[in-house]
Amino acid sequence: MILGIGSDLANIDRIAATLDRFGDRFRNRVFTEVEQRKAERRKDVAGTYAKRWAAKEACSKALGTGLRMGISWKDMAVSNLRSGQPVMELTGWAKERLQDMTPPGHEAIIHVTLTDDHPWAQAFVVIEARPSVPRPG
Repeated sequence: MILGIGSDLANIDRIAATLDRFGDRFRNRVFTEVEQRKAERRKDVAGTYAKRWAAKEACSKALGTGLRMGISWKDMAVSNLRSGQPVMELTGWAKERLQDMTPPGHEAIIHVTLTDDHPWAQAFVVIEARPSVPRPG
């Protein structure tokens, strides 16, 4: 079953201007060290940050809260599998919110997709609840 859906569209030029203006203060407030390392080694640094910004906004919407109620930007982190597929990991209050909205006997799966076409970066997040598989014991 679908627990939440979120989307966001971010302007890459706006993120670039914010990076120019606030630099590390912005990076350290919003992005994890892993996200920063990934972005800083990319050719399109601002585009990489913009996609992750959009993913965090989309995830907060899928959680049904937006960026309020104690969710920190860093409570939602985007990384990539070896295949390149983006994945979202939640910590802190975002993880607690996900646990609270997941029905008993289910596990939550977060699906995330990112795209960009200058000057836009876009993300969609779908949170799915799947019945838990009993573990042999």
